[in-house]
Amino acid sequence: MDFSQALDDLKDGVLMQRAGWNGKNMHIEIQRPDEHSKMTLPYIYMRTAQNDLIPWIASQSDIMAEDWQAA
Repeated sequence: MDFSQALDDLKDGVLMQRAGWNGKNMHIEIQRPDEHSKMTLPYIYMRTAQNDLIPWIASQSDIMAEDWQAA
């Protein structure tokens, strides 16, 4: 699927990943702040192959890719 559909699914709570990503279990998800969060708006983060959580910003190749899938 393309990034537009992946983003819609992501907003619905689906974990998303690219088939082309090399790391096992890598995916992105949305974090919605709660009353204990210092963040005030939702943001996207990635779970890495090492199980770390990092902020994620789509690259041009991510935006143009058509290999998005549910994780």
